[in-house]
Amino acid sequence: MANSVPEGAPTSPIRKRRQSNVDVDAIHDDPGSESMAPAQLYATESGQLFHSGKLAIVTVGLPARGKTHISVALLRYLRWLGVKTRAFHLGDYRRAHMGEGKDVPADYFHVNASPSSQAIRKMILEKCWMDLHHFFDEENGQIAIYDAVNPLAKGRKKLEEEFRKKGIQTIFIESYVDDPKIIEQNVRNVKISSPDYANWDPDAAVQDYIRRINIKIPDFETITDSTQSYIKMINAGKRIIVNRCRFGYLPQRMVFYLMNLHIQSRKTYFARAGISAQEDSYRADAPLCKAGREYSKRLIDALMKHREQEYKEALEEGSDDPETPLAVWTSTRRRTVQTAEPFIQAGLKIKQRPQMSQLNPGDAEKLDDEQIQEMYPEEWEKHQLDPFHHRYPRGESYHDLAVRMEPIILELERDKNDLIIIAHESVLRVMYGYLMACSTQDIPTLMFPRNEIVEIIPASYINRAKRIPIPGVKPSGEIV
Repeated sequence: MANSVPEGAPTSPIRKRRQSNVDVDAIHDDPGSESMAPAQLYATESGQLFHSGKLAIVTVGLPARGKTHISVALLRYLRWLGVKTRAFHLGDYRRAHMGEGKDVPADYFHVNASPSSQAIRKMILEKCWMDLHHFFDEENGQIAIYDAVNPLAKGRKKLEEEFRKKGIQTIFIESYVDDPKIIEQNVRNVKISSPDYANWDPDAAVQDYIRRINIKIPDFETITDSTQSYIKMINAGKRIIVNRCRFGYLPQRMVFYLMNLHIQSRKTYFARAGISAQEDSYRADAPLCKAGREYSKRLIDALMKHREQEYKEALEEGSDDPETPLAVWTSTRRRTVQTAEPFIQAGLKIKQRPQMSQLNPGDAEKLDDEQIQEMYPEEWEKHQLDPFHHRYPRGESYHDLAVRMEPIILELERDKNDLIIIAHESVLRVMYGYLMACSTQDIPTLMFPRNEIVEIIPASYINRAKRIPIPGVKPSGEIV
């Protein structure tokens, strides 16, 4: 369903209508204000959380250094916590102004740009800043992420002063990369997919893009001002410098999150655990039945064949990167561990995560909808009104599960391997909801049939979901 835009609000290229398709990453949609965020602990009249005022996060760094990846990742995490956050990607405004397929003048980024280039730059910047200040002043926003190159110390100082006049604290986040391999990987994964490089040889496209960066942006100054609050991430998080960011709980929480973040590409797979001997029992923690064990074998076969095919295609496209290792996570519940046994036999390491145990249904265990309506009519009505936050007696809600799983989310961001998560459907709903920015209305209804694996492919601007079929398995997990 779409959210209406407030009367008088500027028409921004990043404000979109809420997508109803949960297979589409909604991180750049306006989440609206109808409900609390999935892991939000409380709400305030001011809309500001964690006893923090308004913050402007300003990115710094040359193209292909991972700035947008960092911006979107931080946006995803802060929104998950309920902090009213929006990202303003200056590149979006530049593309909207120039039109599809048109590039800015060659001297657009130069200090001594021509008057015409300076005029274009001014118009684009004014539009972005109008939207940014509307977010703070009229929409009660708490954190704005201004994603741009911001190459010069003088310009950054001016930005900080402008925000200070409005009572807004500024934190700069610089992604500094001098490792050619990381730059090339970022260009190959993100930049050369643009229409500018249609039908180009991938290697030639990479070299051309890097050449264009060096010509277009000859003047760049890394952050060294000790009076400014900044976080400098060096070579994809291999080293991090934090300066003057200890002025509140929220900035420190952001620092902790960024220390777990990296910008290297990897994939995440979601798969249900196999059928157990007592499928509808939470307390029994039953082992897999015969069909469940057969499912586990077909699961690994389907995944490994898919990965082999994808790696083969990457090699054909010119990649010389080694295949990314695969890690396997399960809960400590018996059926998830047993579903992962074929992966152990294949030589892969398994990590058991107690936080990934399924949602506790409480007194609703083993009851179908009709029985719940008959035995707990008041609880049933409450559940229909808010299935995400409601919990049955002696049970858990999806909100409880989302809060419980925050350490898993941080570890998910930190892990550089490809990852398959084998878990109960309730756990997969929450994890998928985080990676695809699903709302609290969407998460309880997400479906993960056992005859497919869901693959999340991350990109700097948006994640993509893909479904991999498991041959010979019914949606229920029964073997055909």
